[in-house]
Amino acid sequence: MKLDIIGDIHGCFDEFKELTVKLGYEWVEGFPIHRSGRKLAFVGDLTDRGPQSLKVADTVWTLVNKGLAHYVPGNHCNKLYRYFLGNKVQLTHGLETTAAEYEALDEKGKRNIRQKFIELYEKAPLYKVLDSGKLIIAHAGIRQDYIGQHSERVKTFVLYGDITGEKNPDGSPIRRDWAQHYKGDAVIVYGHTPVKEVRKVNNTYNIDTGAVFGNKLTALKYPELDVLSVPSTMPLVEEKFKKI
Repeated sequence: MKLDIIGDIHGCFDEFKELTVKLGYEWVEGFPIHRSGRKLAFVGDLTDRGPQSLKVADTVWTLVNKGLAHYVPGNHCNKLYRYFLGNKVQLTHGLETTAAEYEALDEKGKRNIRQKFIELYEKAPLYKVLDSGKLIIAHAGIRQDYIGQHSERVKTFVLYGDITGEKNPDGSPIRRDWAQHYKGDAVIVYGHTPVKEVRKVNNTYNIDTGAVFGNKLTALKYPELDVLSVPSTMPLVEEKFKKI
């Protein structure tokens, strides 16, 4: 199994395309294909904050539908899913940018992307166990004792991290550093918390290098465990890169 696992894209379509080209993918059919059979994988948070969220979501839907990629949802994916279902959600923390893109479409365009994203989300596993259990992709990570479970507690952990229930002064949740306590053999690849450089702790890799906050978009090649990045075109928001 040869994969290129991409961190949180958050609507940064141009960086996504540039990164896949750098990884050796070709876009001759409007989506990335690797001629030697490598596949893509996504750690979630495809949308929100960036300029082309719906284009990212549409491309990932195509890739997953054609068996060319693996996808697990992030917390922003979960919120967009609820928005598309018509549930009452707050248009904050970046969802407002995706909603504005959506509202600018005609009715046919709205129906098309809504149906695709709902299908993408509903068919996606909460987290993905690959390569006979040697690789796990989970948006915010997963505790070793949660692997194989799918309870609401596990869902909260996978989508939001090991939250304490308390808040930082800026309103963001305080999270425990679960990776420090991970002792498993499986490689866990995740995102969710922006870091300036890929953070390897024990057998875990945080590959959310804050593309939407002006740093870079990163892929982890598996099984090589090599890192490849492209710079972001977005303005740098330094305060978003904080320690867990």
